Amino acid sequence: MANGRATERAPRKDARRNYDRLLTAARAAFTEQGVGASLNDIARRAGVGNVTLYRHFPNRQALLEALLGESLRGLRVRSDALLTADMPGDALAEWFQAAVEHAMTYRGLVDALVDSLADPESDLHASCQAMKAGGAQLLARAQRAGAVRPDVNASALFSLVAAVAWAVERAPEDRGQILAVFFDGLRPATEPVRGGGGA
Repeated sequence: MANGRATERAPRKDARRNYDRLLTAARAAFTEQGVGASLNDIARRAGVGNVTLYRHFPNRQALLEALLGESLRGLRVRSDALLTADMPGDALAEWFQAAVEHAMTYRGLVDALVDSLADPESDLHASCQAMKAGGAQLLARAQRAGAVRPDVNASALFSLVAAVAWAVERAPEDRGQILAVFFDGLRPATEPVRGGGGA
């Protein structure tokens, strides 16, 4: 009986070790090559066969969920904490910058997140929805406080996270300027400036 229990424990231990190796290999491959890195190469890096990889992660989204699901849910936790911040506009800006940074974790991740948000079958869908819902609450609060223009909705906010992350990823030296222009655009419209020049 004892031998039977030992035999049962060994495969589980091996499976966990393979799972961890695959995550380590995927993290390295995605960091070097972006989220389009070959899954076959990831299996080779981990020292396992393709069958083992697909047993743990049937598709790329499942692998990304294992790597990023916790941090995506962490953005939702952060947004919940920011709901009590004194300055709703600043709270939204803090969350937005964190979301942009997260979307830049790996090259090409922005597209994967956008696609997963639109696909209920994606392994990343629930985590992306939770992040979006947290941002939507902060957006609504900032709009009620008059800190953000009222014609921006949650879907547009998520699209803006993706757009800003995409732009900063390609021109990191312009990060501050890109964010400054974005936040200026979120502010409520003011009276138009009248053109100068005498009649």
